[in-house]
Amino acid sequence: MSNEQGYGLLKGKKGIIFGALDERSIAWRVALACHREGAEFALSNAPVALRFGSLDGLAEKTGSSIIPCDVTNDDEIEELMQQVKDEYGEIDFILHAIGMSPNVRKKQPYSELNYNWLKQTLEISAISLHKIIHFADEAGILNDGGSIIALSYIGAQRIFSKYSDMNDAKALLESIARNYGSRLADRGIRVNTISQAPTKTSAGTGIKGFDGMYKFADMIAPMGNPTADDCADYCVTLFSDLTRKVTMQNLYHDGGFVSSGISEQMINDLAQIYGGEKIED
Repeated sequence: MSNEQGYGLLKGKKGIIFGALDERSIAWRVALACHREGAEFALSNAPVALRFGSLDGLAEKTGSSIIPCDVTNDDEIEELMQQVKDEYGEIDFILHAIGMSPNVRKKQPYSELNYNWLKQTLEISAISLHKIIHFADEAGILNDGGSIIALSYIGAQRIFSKYSDMNDAKALLESIARNYGSRLADRGIRVNTISQAPTKTSAGTGIKGFDGMYKFADMIAPMGNPTADDCADYCVTLFSDLTRKVTMQNLYHDGGFVSSGISEQMINDLAQIYGGEKIED
């Protein structure tokens, strides 16, 4: 639906979208969907990411500001919140779509993690959510009844070996969302994570073995893997006033993967590969 006419679900709402890099990224598609639904927002990413991405085009298309921010730097986050306050006033939603692991990028085995890199992974991919909420609240820009979403992955609950220490980071991310959600609930502010299926983004396809992870999930999920645009539309519903009592949840957006054991297609394929037999219907 992301290229169709919207329903005005976010008309009058303002927010911050962290993590858009290029047109394949989920945060980019969320920005387009939020714009379609009438929202105004600031875009933010790390300065180094901005050099490699193409965020200017998205900002022009959505009428958004770009505010560079290294989320490991408290002063930069605090400054970002002040800039948002000066330009937008109070905000109604935040998207956290930030994740990076040096250990994964450099193919470091999990049993031999570089611990300095592990600290970076946790700082960037999980602790940054705590900092973003903290400094937004401290700046007084979080509207009552707002919504905060962080993008997660089922690696927080199940082990996907190639995902390495990002499995740990996503588990921490989800815990932070629950903890902060409980503390903001009296103001009607929702904090949730979305456990998105493997998605063909620039970040996702950079993981060793991603194609296998993608195919595996796509074969098992009864509906197949949802796209980045599908995820963007789901985010819109959670930013909207239609989900005012949904909070502290890890919401699976994976075509049914989390509730499925194995698909008929995979059973047949495995039988042929390992047993040389074809199972009849």
